[in-house]
Amino acid sequence: MGIILSGMDATNDYRVIFWNAGSGGLPPNETTFAKILQHQGYSTGLIGKWHQGVNCESRNDHCHHPLKHGFDYFYGMPFTLISDCQPTETPEMDRAFRRKLWLSTQMIGLITFTAVLGRLTGLISVHWRTLACLAGFSLLFFISWFSSYGFVRYWNCIMMRNHGITEQPMVTDRTTSLILRESISFIERNKHKPFLLFLSFLHSHTPLLTTEKFLGRSRHGLYGDNVEEMDWMVGQVLNAIDKEGLKETTLVYFASDHGGWLERQEGGRQLGGWNGIYKGGKAMGGWEGGIRVPGIFRWPGVLPAGTVIDEPTSLMDIYPTVVHLAGGEVPQDRVMDGRDLLPLLRGAVEHSEHEFLFHYCGIHLHAVRWHQKDTGAVWKAHYMTPIFSPPGAGACYDRGFCQCFGEGVTHHEPPLLFELSQDPSEAKPLSADTVPLFDTVIRKIGRAIEEHRRTLTPVPEQLSVSNVVWKPWLQPCCGTFPFCWCDKEGDNKLADL
Repeated sequence: MGIILSGMDATNDYRVIFWNAGSGGLPPNETTFAKILQHQGYSTGLIGKWHQGVNCESRNDHCHHPLKHGFDYFYGMPFTLISDCQPTETPEMDRAFRRKLWLSTQMIGLITFTAVLGRLTGLISVHWRTLACLAGFSLLFFISWFSSYGFVRYWNCIMMRNHGITEQPMVTDRTTSLILRESISFIERNKHKPFLLFLSFLHSHTPLLTTEKFLGRSRHGLYGDNVEEMDWMVGQVLNAIDKEGLKETTLVYFASDHGGWLERQEGGRQLGGWNGIYKGGKAMGGWEGGIRVPGIFRWPGVLPAGTVIDEPTSLMDIYPTVVHLAGGEVPQDRVMDGRDLLPLLRGAVEHSEHEFLFHYCGIHLHAVRWHQKDTGAVWKAHYMTPIFSPPGAGACYDRGFCQCFGEGVTHHEPPLLFELSQDPSEAKPLSADTVPLFDTVIRKIGRAIEEHRRTLTPVPEQLSVSNVVWKPWLQPCCGTFPFCWCDKEGDNKLADL
């Protein structure tokens, strides 16, 4: 099922959950593949990043929590890694809005100070009660926003085990060891029964948490060091699977959720990765650099090793693939966008079942990919593209990320058309003058869009402004709010993994 149907995308600039204490999140009535596998007798665990919400109406209702979505065990961040989590990094979250709030506070304070000074020197006649009200308003305004933004690290950068908070704020120096320890422990605990481990890495995401022994390992700076450490972590997990004799009975799938974040730079350092020959990056819903990611499978004895499959597939395909393997059934009350990958992976079929893939930015359809199976051509039509800043830069460096709609995009009529098997960099848009099939391809894609839109059903918007704002009564707290801090891992000696 596409993410739009769950309400987990926005019509505004808030395209992700901004606070652990927001009320939006993955609705409790959604059927995740973890929930289906749980019903099939699998032990299910999520270790690492969640970022799909926590609470709805009270601090402990945990309505969006992983344990409400089919996972028996959760250890990790209910939020996502941000620079605010690392005390030595420049704050990242809502940086521009925070600057405006701080500037407004300074202006109100300056007005208050000037009025008091004028009253004391007799230059202006203002009643002391008015000055007291102005000073009180200035203080309340500051407290109202600083109570959330001034404590981002405490409110968002926390670690949980199931429903309990283990670190608030998280101690980033040991996060890598803890996540690896928990992953291996989960495999060891469940080796005698079917299990699903969803390991959602914090790596290759800013801030680039990298342990000392991997610093300087790569020729590609800190980002390269971070990727090398993640590669090592994957190796440790695979070793644990092999050690327990599970190698030939375990499907392993490694992938990313989006391309590199080109705009994430600091002091000349590229911290968000790079996308090679592919145009664009993270937060861009249409360009290949934002949506083309690696997909690596391992299942000795079942999947032929060394096989390269050059067919359009989607991360949504993991849903029906694992459900089929577990002997379950995907929900029949909705249109499923994913397709079972096993026939393609095992070589039983030559082509992916995806004829069309629809690429969204927020709730806005930016591009559509058509796999013309009789010829093997992969066409992509862009109906909207982000306006790069500065012009021609290849990303939105002035803003820090590209917009999905409004003045931040260009609408294309006719759409920009590329043939990806010939032009993977999307450098040379085709036209009716250069490609005889141009009008035929655009009409075919247009009909597919009409059919696709008939399958969409409106649902409550989970990322509305009212759902993403910080709500003190929903704040996960280790202690008595607002005194929320603890370190329950400090006494646990970490194994040298």
